[in-house]
Amino acid sequence: MHSRYISVRITVFLAIATTALAGCDLLGLDDPAKIAAARDSEGKAVGSACRHSGRALEDCYVKNPKAQKASVFAGWRDMDSYMRDNKIDVVVPDLVDAPTHGSDKAGVDEPPKATEHAPDKKATAKH
Repeated sequence: MHSRYISVRITVFLAIATTALAGCDLLGLDDPAKIAAARDSEGKAVGSACRHSGRALEDCYVKNPKAQKASVFAGWRDMDSYMRDNKIDVVVPDLVDAPTHGSDKAGVDEPPKATEHAPDKKATAKH
């Protein structure tokens, strides 16, 4: 009878422990491996989107400082390969500032000339 009592206690303990461990996801406790995988996927998506929109890799790093650089690079490289293989052109976004890689596209402003913003010597002279 004593051995039955111990086996019942062990079974109940295991059932409670299994339920408690399964409930960790319900409490909002995230697995570090899941977090790392999500950050990696997000970085690849950011890099891929940067390449598709014609942004340089360095610009992508600057605009997304929280993204993992290795993941961003992997996504950028994969999209670059995909675009080259399928002869896909860059899609310039309409809602955000377009990349200005020296292109002569309409809507891209020229940098101001140095003579346009030089202060007038007569106006700044002290009397």
